[in-house]
Amino acid sequence: MIRSALFLLLALLSLTPAAAQVPAPGPATGDVRVALETDRGRIVVAVHLGKAPVTAANFLRYVDQKRFDGIAFYRGVGAPDYGFVQAGTQNDPRRILPPIAHEPTTQTGLTHDDGALSMARYAPGSATGDFFIVLGKMPAMDAHPEAAGDNQGFAVFAHVVEGMDVVKAILAEPKSPTMGDGVMKGQMLEAPVKILTARRLP
Repeated sequence: MIRSALFLLLALLSLTPAAAQVPAPGPATGDVRVALETDRGRIVVAVHLGKAPVTAANFLRYVDQKRFDGIAFYRGVGAPDYGFVQAGTQNDPRRILPPIAHEPTTQTGLTHDDGALSMARYAPGSATGDFFIVLGKMPAMDAHPEAAGDNQGFAVFAHVVEGMDVVKAILAEPKSPTMGDGVMKGQMLEAPVKILTARRLP
């Protein structure tokens, strides 16, 4: 059973997509570049260590310990240019590290815009090794302190700087009509897209 759920996202997909700019990485922002080599091509991300230190450091621990080697993008939700794809360790006990503290977007200043990487979670503070990449702009995923209930949103920690065509291709992969539990039924890729390696770049 796949437990890396984003239960709030079905409602979020009814939002109107909007264009967004991907922030440029660089030493001044404390960004670290990481290449995800998939069997559909390369995705390069700028990990915002300076803006989201807890969440970014967690992602880099998985990278440096090679815990992402061999995992897959296994879920895709939305239209060709609007939605998200999800990857991760799927609670594999051989891969996961302890959960991390939640860093809301109100704290980091990052948002769920085009190319954003964000952590999958249950309750705030439960994120481990599953993440998703946003296509389009999905502000409802951001923290909204004025809202009732779980208003902490998801924790953005990086942006795609190369390979959005690969992300779009993953989202376009066929979905199984029967795989998945609850809201995830019908969202699971028939053939998950493997991440061969995840490595820091110079």
